[in-house]
Amino acid sequence: MDLTAIPALDQHAHNLLKPEAAKETPFRAAFTEGHDPDVIAQHAQHSFFFRRILREIGAFLGCEPNEPTILARRDELGLEGLTRRCFTAANLEGVLIDDGLTPAAILPLDWHRQFLPVHRLLRLEVLAEDLVGASKSFGDFLEQFRAAIDPPPAEVVGLKSIIAYRSGLDVQATTREDAQAKFDAWKAAAHNGRPRLVDKTLLDFLLGQGLELAARHQLPVQFHTGFGDPDLDLRLANPLHLRPLLEDRRYRDAPFVLLHASYPFAREAGYLASVYPHVYLDMGLAVPYLSVSGMGRAVRELLELAPFSKLTYSSDAHMIPELYYLGAKWGRAILGTVLEEAVRDSDLTAAEADEVAEAVLRGNARSLYRLGDS
Repeated sequence: MDLTAIPALDQHAHNLLKPEAAKETPFRAAFTEGHDPDVIAQHAQHSFFFRRILREIGAFLGCEPNEPTILARRDELGLEGLTRRCFTAANLEGVLIDDGLTPAAILPLDWHRQFLPVHRLLRLEVLAEDLVGASKSFGDFLEQFRAAIDPPPAEVVGLKSIIAYRSGLDVQATTREDAQAKFDAWKAAAHNGRPRLVDKTLLDFLLGQGLELAARHQLPVQFHTGFGDPDLDLRLANPLHLRPLLEDRRYRDAPFVLLHASYPFAREAGYLASVYPHVYLDMGLAVPYLSVSGMGRAVRELLELAPFSKLTYSSDAHMIPELYYLGAKWGRAILGTVLEEAVRDSDLTAAEADEVAEAVLRGNARSLYRLGDS
């Protein structure tokens, strides 16, 4: 199926780097989850993904498919010219951006709005880190934290949690008293700069606060699940750990969006979406970072059991604009392949496959984030 004519709504991505930050960041760093300099310098270029995208970027930019030539061509186009070209080719009707990734190094949301409509995803852990330094007490901090979400700012269409990175998805019931007992030590670290929130008790408590308010406003909450940067314990990023939260009636009106196909836990994520009405799925990062066969397998596993009304498209693009283009290209290509197989297998008719493609690429996200025709 050729899905290039269907505009996509990218429901999870990140800001591009400022030019000065981009100069300090190797091009290859955008194509690996590894941070170690040896991984970036010696091994990232030997992945199926990197070899494939070099040819694709070379063809897209009209130059030879090697790093030096591509880097020279990127410089010729300039950041704005390159970004406009990538967003246009991606055929996006809008993007939801989590601006909590390396906030000091990224371009603001308004810069991105010169190219397409942008909606904001508010990262809970970053919100907490922003507030702790000026808070007079735990009560003051908590009041500010809740006020920032209740009601959500006009541009915010969803929340985001990276608790999988900080302490894992095995979230425990935590009282206010338990959290308050941990607060003073965390706040004391603010004297040495912006303190990173890593205490599990505080993380679990604040996530519960966020979910309570998200449910009040029927605001989707995106969760990092599955693979990611090396500071993540993959064992604790399995979305099955979220079951106690999914069973908690207090959070029933807060849609849970499981990001990154939960790879390698795609089947587990698909199962959760099939039995919990408020669980939704996302295919970003797994598409386009995996091999072609791996991307197809991940999307197939998501849809083995889950309703296709639960699957959304995203790129998880970050750092460089090419990832927006590559995510959209391979998102459409892999979805089209999987739907063609479904028609051959008699799971769908051709007309139904067309409906599913429209739903996954934009319709499901429009409904989930209540964007209408904006």
